[in-house]
Amino acid sequence: MTEQSPYSGQLYIFSAPSGAGKTSLVEALLKSTPGIAVSVSHTTRAMRPGEEDGVHYHFVSVEEFQKMVEAGAFLEDAKVFDNYYGTSQQAVEDQLSRGEDVILEIDWQGAQQVRKLMPYAVSVFILPPSRDALEQRLNSRGQDSAEIIARRMQDATSDMAHYVEFDYVIINDDFDEATHQLAAVVLAQRQRLDVVSRREQQKLAGLLKDS
Repeated sequence: MTEQSPYSGQLYIFSAPSGAGKTSLVEALLKSTPGIAVSVSHTTRAMRPGEEDGVHYHFVSVEEFQKMVEAGAFLEDAKVFDNYYGTSQQAVEDQLSRGEDVILEIDWQGAQQVRKLMPYAVSVFILPPSRDALEQRLNSRGQDSAEIIARRMQDATSDMAHYVEFDYVIINDDFDEATHQLAAVVLAQRQRLDVVSRREQQKLAGLLKDS
């Protein structure tokens, strides 16, 4: 069982192989479920058209990123395709302290790093319904060559083997159903005894006081 969080907000880790539909599911969850937000990561990659600093990412230089690493500022960090990415521990703790539920969209390696520092995080792994469906989704993007898709499929197979390390597993076969399942995880966590005891302390005391 996941440890109790010392914060009024709950930390979530969402992981998935590329092409499983995690980003779309998170977007649907944010629209349907109030009080939850995605943590904004730091990155050294260049800003893309339409992106906004502080909204999509905190865009920083390699030198600034390395200084943050040396200062122990990140819950997790990784190098992906020659760019660095990291999650600010202080920013996440500030959100949790305000009572916000926070989502980290990170890979299984990042999830391992976060669990060491925040063992009360609730983790969810999202899987495709089959390898064929995953390959079809990757092909439907029309952005990558056959060689790159083959490499992504190989990476996805390696990633999917780590689903056993997570608290919840959702198979994204039917998008609407998977969205409901993801929301159900969040709503169930909000009704845990320790969470309700903090949130509804006065109501619970009133119910039990002598008349």
